[in-house]
Amino acid sequence: MSAVAGEGDAAAGAAPASPLADRSASLFVLLAAFFCVNAVLAEFIGVKIFALEDTLGIRPLEWNLFGQTGSLNFTAGTLLWPIVFIMTDTVNEYYGKRGVRFISWLAAGLILYAFAFAYAAIHLAPASWWVGVGKDQGVPDYQAAFAAIFGQGMWIIWGSLVAFIIGQLVDVSVFHRIRKRTGERHAWLRATGSTAISQVIDSFVVLYIAFVIGPQHWSMSLFLAVGTLNYLYKMGAAIALIPLLYLARAWIHRYLGHDRAHAMREHAAAMQ
Repeated sequence: MSAVAGEGDAAAGAAPASPLADRSASLFVLLAAFFCVNAVLAEFIGVKIFALEDTLGIRPLEWNLFGQTGSLNFTAGTLLWPIVFIMTDTVNEYYGKRGVRFISWLAAGLILYAFAFAYAAIHLAPASWWVGVGKDQGVPDYQAAFAAIFGQGMWIIWGSLVAFIIGQLVDVSVFHRIRKRTGERHAWLRATGSTAISQVIDSFVVLYIAFVIGPQHWSMSLFLAVGTLNYLYKMGAAIALIPLLYLARAWIHRYLGHDRAHAMREHAAAMQ
């Protein structure tokens, strides 16, 4: 009797296992963190517009769409958004709709948080010596440069946030509709299929809010031309990164174990 009581006391006094001892929980933290840092970083570096042809060292293509012509210029944020798509589909595959919705709202909140502190930093009185410290590097006014880079217009901020949330919610819904039809097969199809639909919304909504409704009042032809080019770029990048999707999937199966990973995928597919 005393021996049984002693064992019970020992069990009761044992330290509880850490939630992160469960590899599926640790994996979700890793995926969520990587997803959020990419989403926030994409917003901040997106202020830079780069010329694709010049970057690749080729002649300008001089595209002609909807009566608009020019070279292929994109926001630097497009470098990271394909990674965000891969992370979205990976979380969707193993944690279902609730997992994607959670990290999407978390990322949106962190983007707002980051912009709020960037706005506050812009309005801090700059040290007089700091304003001109970059003159030798061709930056005569550090304060003006800081405000221009981090103080993106409110129309762009809200446009990108609205487009991001709508795009993510559409992506997760389309992903699971395709999954119901394909089952465990064709991971590439549900990944690229969901991206193809969600990015129509994402590519055009942000431009419409930021530049058509916003103070610049783009013409519809310019809006359609730039939106189409952005969409084609994102889709091309998403297709090019399909091998990365399978590499991530293979690593997750090794990390979790095949049986655990398979059970999580089945549970994610059944979640509403």
